[in-house]
Amino acid sequence: MKYIEGEDILGKDDIEIGEYENCIFTNCNLAKQNLKDYKFIDCEFIDTDLSNINTGNTSFQNVLFKGCKMLGVRFDYCNPFLLSMKFEKSQLNLSSFYALSLENFELTECDLSEVDFTDSRLVESSFVNCKLNGAIFENCDLTNSDFSTAAGYSIDPDKNKIQGCKFSLIGLPGLLDKYQIEIV
Repeated sequence: MKYIEGEDILGKDDIEIGEYENCIFTNCNLAKQNLKDYKFIDCEFIDTDLSNINTGNTSFQNVLFKGCKMLGVRFDYCNPFLLSMKFEKSQLNLSSFYALSLENFELTECDLSEVDFTDSRLVESSFVNCKLNGAIFENCDLTNSDFSTAAGYSIDPDKNKIQGCKFSLIGLPGLLDKYQIEIV
């Protein structure tokens, strides 16, 4: 496997298998690319399309995704060892974080519509100004997470650990959905 360090990769449609460290990927179109067994350490992806990539055993260690389109990505297929990601202003619709442990997970101004977080450990995570319409939170540990500026979520307090979480008053209906009551 090739080792690539400190490169700025601009406008690529394909990248070779390897271990990338301290690299910045900008305006790349990597949609549907097979990234199986690739390693990304301390990297940034900026304005890059990573929709429907194959993430089998892919390592994302301290990786920032900013302004990226990442529709249908199966993060649950990634190598869980040292898995650490941060998302800003990105589209993650229909992606899956099923059963992942992502403590202190930071998502800022992201569209997380219909994302699956089932069985995930998201302790002390923050969902700053995120859209969570149709996102699935079931059997999650959300202890001390911040949803105070998030919108569109539906979280069943009986099926998730929410001790210490922050929710806004406007988001309160998302905690009561299962009761099918009208809040006026």
